[in-house]
Amino acid sequence: MRYKALALQVTCQTVNACQNRAEAQVIMNQTLARLESQIAASMAFLGKDTKLIVLPEYFLTGFPMGESIEAWKAKASIDINGSEYERMAQICQKLQIYLSGNVYENDPHFPDIYFQTSFVMAPSGEVVVRYRRLNSMFAPTPHDVMDRYLEVYGYEALFPVAKTEIGNLACIASEEILYPEIARCLAMRGAEVLCHSSSEVASNLLTQKNVAKLARAIESMAYVVSANSAGMAGIPIPFASTDGASKIVNYEGLVLAEAGYGESMVANATIDLAALRAHRQRPAMSNFLARQRFELYAPSYANHSFYPVNSLLHKKAERAHFVQTQIETIKRLTETGTIQP
Repeated sequence: MRYKALALQVTCQTVNACQNRAEAQVIMNQTLARLESQIAASMAFLGKDTKLIVLPEYFLTGFPMGESIEAWKAKASIDINGSEYERMAQICQKLQIYLSGNVYENDPHFPDIYFQTSFVMAPSGEVVVRYRRLNSMFAPTPHDVMDRYLEVYGYEALFPVAKTEIGNLACIASEEILYPEIARCLAMRGAEVLCHSSSEVASNLLTQKNVAKLARAIESMAYVVSANSAGMAGIPIPFASTDGASKIVNYEGLVLAEAGYGESMVANATIDLAALRAHRQRPAMSNFLARQRFELYAPSYANHSFYPVNSLLHKKAERAHFVQTQIETIKRLTETGTIQP
């Protein structure tokens, strides 16, 4: 199986200046209409074998800048069965594509918070991957309400992988590309293509995230399809701060395509599943999956706790909580000698 994947680099039109959900909804609807046209035009240029489109992080809304969790939830977080997903389902059905992106999402089981969610939607319009970001500086995560989350969804929901006709697809959200454990847990479950929605400070230099994209591809022996935004419009941060460097990396860590600055379809490349699977079948030093010895590491993970679990289970989610929790974690790790003062 060979097909084209596209990390579509598009501008993020933010909703921060909107006074209410109605105003934000207008922008979100305009964004979805614009994206349909851009995806269709890109496919017409690249070819009908373009099967996977990855969009940037929070492409619908931008990110909160001072808004409380309650206010952002009301203004910018979408429902699991909301009109935005219905519109994206229509795009997938019409263009017969797999679509991946990242949004702020409400969950009826957790009415007081939202999750930052990366998704993959199939050509049928069905969401086949719903991954909730597990590491975040300022947003609630399943780890913050772990006991309840596992009660509702079970452990496997933390690391979903969809087996599809275009390979085993999984998602990594934004800066989580810096956490090797996430990609590793997805690889354990057979992930072959990692859809990475990002909104990052891009550079021609080897930034932390650029290094991490190569590393995750190599160690997981998987493709990384990483889409960055083409700037953030409507907020005080300089527009092009998060612009450029969308890329596709193959299972050996080779960059197959990379976009420059501005809105772009340049980050497209062929995903060769047969070649990837043959690479994973080879007995060799470079078969990092087959050479893993997880039993060596499991006790260390089981016996150490850094950032505390369930920190929001019985507490109201507020922005200040996350910084304070990190301060307390650093203090505890210093006291135990794990890190030095």
